[in-house]
Amino acid sequence: MTTRATNGETGSGIRLGLRANLAQFSLLVAVNALVGGMLGQERTVLPLLAHDVFHLSAYTAALTYIVAFGATKAVTNFFAGTWSDRYGRKPVLIAGWLIALPVPAMLAWGPSWGWIIAANILLGMNQGLTWSTTVIMKIDLVGPERRGLAMGFNEAAGYGAVAATAMATGAIAEHYGLRPEPFLLGAAYVVLALGLSTIAVRETRDHARYEAARHTTAAGSARNAELTTGQVARLTSLGDKALSAASQAGLVNNLNDALAWGIFPLLFAAHGLSISQIGILAALYPAVWGAGQMLTGWWSDHTGRKHLITAGMLLQAAAIALVASGTTFSVWAAAQILLGMGTALVYPTLLAVIGDVAHPAWRARAVGVYRLWRDGGFAIGALLAGVLADAYGLPAAIYAIAVLTAASGLLVAVRMYETHPRT
Repeated sequence: MTTRATNGETGSGIRLGLRANLAQFSLLVAVNALVGGMLGQERTVLPLLAHDVFHLSAYTAALTYIVAFGATKAVTNFFAGTWSDRYGRKPVLIAGWLIALPVPAMLAWGPSWGWIIAANILLGMNQGLTWSTTVIMKIDLVGPERRGLAMGFNEAAGYGAVAATAMATGAIAEHYGLRPEPFLLGAAYVVLALGLSTIAVRETRDHARYEAARHTTAAGSARNAELTTGQVARLTSLGDKALSAASQAGLVNNLNDALAWGIFPLLFAAHGLSISQIGILAALYPAVWGAGQMLTGWWSDHTGRKHLITAGMLLQAAAIALVASGTTFSVWAAAQILLGMGTALVYPTLLAVIGDVAHPAWRARAVGVYRLWRDGGFAIGALLAGVLADAYGLPAAIYAIAVLTAASGLLVAVRMYETHPRT
């Protein structure tokens, strides 16, 4: 059984804990809000842009930007964990923001759909490097006692910003058009985030080393410090029941997010909703998701991880089925709220599972592997939803994803063991 590193202080002044590192933790929360804002600038506008400006009639073709984004982000997540161990967290964070600099301009003025796909490749790299690194840095700072709470704050900031920006860009597009004005928000976000990351954020890799030096494992445990990257990948993907169950649940969760991002706005528009109404619905889901994580992360620190994840996946399945059966704004609003609640139960808790099980010496790589699987769900979800929608229509595609989500929750119930050290 793994024993926890205790909070303490070294001669160099390194301390673990949320209160001891509150200033840097809060700064990283703000930076992650800007990461989420970069994603939020697309949530309302881009599906409509594909249909109304670039005249893409096939759902599979219209969702290629999500495939490009998800595939790139998934792979970048993997390297972000490895690079942050090798070179430090801060250089990886800054590199992610440098890559994002041209994205808003490409979205705002790109003359062809190929430009939009290219922008989403860069955005996937940005999200993989910056979001992964802020997750790793917060886990470094807080130590083992408050991982769930830390992940709740991290994901709440990111997805709260997704919601706020989705609503803002919907309102801007309603008044000024789909391009270029909605994407000027993204330009402001990337400049501010690059400045904060360069000037104010401090390196946290020594906090992980400090925890690792005081971290012990039982004799014969497979979860020791001497694992290669390949061993970490196998353990996280297949070998460890909790890590692998978390990885598949993360993949299905973001498969759902791809559905909400790319398919739901098209369904709402087909039933005659205005751009501003679609913006409200697009914002409701990540708003509830974001705000709820501050509670659910804390909750998982007190009651454990497994049951919250199982319940969250099943609630998501019910909400997605309600979207498929609905035809009015009020029904869809209720479904978006339920979907946000289900995702809030799952999202920070899955990251906390990785932090519980992984040794501090290879935790960043385990986070990278988990996020490789999780964000691969964007690409898989966009392809699956697009193919099903083209073949059988939008409602059938949405119902199919609901069934898959329920199956994922049941797999967590059967395979995952409880990982919280106090439970």
